[in-house]
Amino acid sequence: MANSATAMYALNLDQVGNLIKATGHKRTTLVQGHMGTGKSSLLKALSAALPNHTPCYFDCTTKDLGDITLPRIAEATADAPYVSYATNEELGVHNRGPILLMVDEYGKANPSVKNALLRLMLERKIGSYTLHPDSIIFATTNLGAEGIGDLLPPHARNRITVVTVKKPDNMGWIEWAINNGVDHTLLGWCKDNPQLFHSFEDYTNPDDNPYIFHPKQQRAAFVTPRSLEAASDILKEREVMDDQTVTAALMGTIGERGAMDLMAFVKLADQLPSLDSIKKSPDTAKVPTSAAAVCMVVYRTLATIEKDWVDAWMTYMNRLDKEAQGLFANGVRAPKYGRQAMVMTNRAFTSWAMSNGYLFASDRK
Repeated sequence: MANSATAMYALNLDQVGNLIKATGHKRTTLVQGHMGTGKSSLLKALSAALPNHTPCYFDCTTKDLGDITLPRIAEATADAPYVSYATNEELGVHNRGPILLMVDEYGKANPSVKNALLRLMLERKIGSYTLHPDSIIFATTNLGAEGIGDLLPPHARNRITVVTVKKPDNMGWIEWAINNGVDHTLLGWCKDNPQLFHSFEDYTNPDDNPYIFHPKQQRAAFVTPRSLEAASDILKEREVMDDQTVTAALMGTIGERGAMDLMAFVKLADQLPSLDSIKKSPDTAKVPTSAAAVCMVVYRTLATIEKDWVDAWMTYMNRLDKEAQGLFANGVRAPKYGRQAMVMTNRAFTSWAMSNGYLFASDRK
């Protein structure tokens, strides 16, 4: 990211979530960041952490002023000569209990929508409704520097707390991807190409990184964490498509350069031993000759390993080089790795760990 205090103090998604949980019942945090980096996923993560809150999603890009409050004209009578207003159900303010409201794409909203939501975000009130005191509100938007219309007037910014969420680096994203079923071939490509996760703010000349979005150059498709997950869905089905179809789909998902390079990487998958051969014949199963293919084997194992073949994997893993063994160990040690307890309680793994303890002190590669 650009060399500034804002970039220096950019937060990861976990840190943003903790900020929202701590202050969201009093103050609205606006989360700004690069497109496709998981800002909208905060609602799902916070919902899991706050089960007593009703999750509510409000998409500002599809709303106009009339979509926020509607007059109840039928209620205006001689005895009640006024008009009351009903709010949009998506705002969730009709709930009697606490809500968790995400105001998505706030920076792209029509000016009238931005203004209409200010009282809700500052005072927790809209129309005749007052939110439950434990209710939490947060908002999301893209970086203004991306040039896609995310702008806020000063009076709006002064009512909220604006924080920047940083793009994940390749290894941080891989940790998430292993637990979410992302194709192992794609994980290997991401490990070898950290520039896929760089910020456009690091490049004055957009041609210096042809994979990512850059506001100075029109690219029909490009790499983001979101589009990488979409590319994974395509790769998982490549057995029922020819290479031309897969390549065309990837070009429309992560861009021409990314698609061509990824497909070249996919060819390495032919070197991978089958999972069945590792499970049944770990002493003789094929060991790939290229470092990239070995990396894919490790990531595939991290994503699929089960209790009944940990021993077989440990036998096979000892035939790999120390860097590959360390890659597996660091993957197991990742705080959010879903199979951690299963692997770490295996006798073969603990024995290996005691013999190779120096790997745990080394930096992740």
